[in-house]
Amino acid sequence: MREVGELLSGWSNFYVMIGSSAAALTGLMFVVITLVSDSKRSATRDGVSTFSTPTVVHFCCALFTSALMSAPFRSLVPIAIGLGLAGAGGLFHVARIALRTAKLETYRPDAEDWTWHVVLPFVAYATLVTGAVSLHAAPSLSLYAPAAAVTLLIFVGIHNAWDVVTYLATSTTEEPDRLGNGGPRKEDD
Repeated sequence: MREVGELLSGWSNFYVMIGSSAAALTGLMFVVITLVSDSKRSATRDGVSTFSTPTVVHFCCALFTSALMSAPFRSLVPIAIGLGLAGAGGLFHVARIALRTAKLETYRPDAEDWTWHVVLPFVAYATLVTGAVSLHAAPSLSLYAPAAAVTLLIFVGIHNAWDVVTYLATSTTEEPDRLGNGGPRKEDD
C-alpha cells in the first residue's frame, strides 16, 4: 500500500478549496441569521433549527472533513474513524431534521424541501460512511467518496442558504414562512 501522504497529496488543492469555501460560507450563515434576527421578523426555534442550523452543520462537516483529509496522518485508520464518526453524526442529525420537518406546524414542506433538506444530505453522509468503511480495502478509489460527500454538502448548503434568504426577501411579514416567522414583531412602547 502506498504511503498515506503520497495517497492524499493529489487531493490537497481540492480540500484547501472545499475547506476554505466551507469556512467562508459558515461565516456568511452567521451574518444571515444576524440580519434575520434584526429584521422585523421573529424566527421560531423550530424554523431556525429545521432550515438554517442544518446548513451550518453541513458546512462544518465539509470543513472538518477537509481538515481531516489534510492532516499529516501516517495511517488511514484515524482518517477512517474521523470520516465514519462525521458521517454517522450527520446521518443522526438528518434523521432528527426529518422528524422536526414532519412536525412543523407553521409551514408545510414540499418535495423540493424534502429533497434538499433531508434526502441529499442523507446521501452525502451515507457516502461519507461508505468511504470510511471501504478506505482500508480500496484506498485510492475510496478517497472519491469523502470528496463527493463534501462537494454535495457544499452545494446543498448553498442551495438551502439561498432558498431561505430568497424566501425571506420575497415573502411579506404578514404571512408565516419557513423559518416559522409570524407577522411583524410588536415593538415595546
